[in-house]
Amino acid sequence: MAKKTLRVVAAVIQRDGLYLISQRMAKAAFPLCWEFPGGKVEPGEDDAQALRREMLEEMNAIVEVGPLLDGRVHDYPDFNLDFRVYRCTLANDDLQMLNVADFRWVAPRELADYNFPPADERAISLLVDDAGEV
Repeated sequence: MAKKTLRVVAAVIQRDGLYLISQRMAKAAFPLCWEFPGGKVEPGEDDAQALRREMLEEMNAIVEVGPLLDGRVHDYPDFNLDFRVYRCTLANDDLQMLNVADFRWVAPRELADYNFPPADERAISLLVDDAGEV
């Protein structure tokens, strides 16, 4: 039987040289892992619509969706993840923990200090390389 494929979008938001990351809820898949905020694309949505909706639902964040940073299918044991990471601009400063356990602004070199799901690793690598940090 073929594994289910989930399409998920994530936002890379940079401000003052720092990136916004959020912590998954304790009852979510990959509990309490850190990630670039976002979520599942629902039927009838395109990536940008899903990302704007998810950011509002999770953090009260209003975002402008920009170019694709990374897109790939990650093979997990129970499903495939069609994972798309977009560079986004934050249009408000009133972030709230609505459906995340926590959030932080971190420097590219600090991303390695946080536990991320495997699908996020390539996007982190790209950001660290962009920043010229090892």
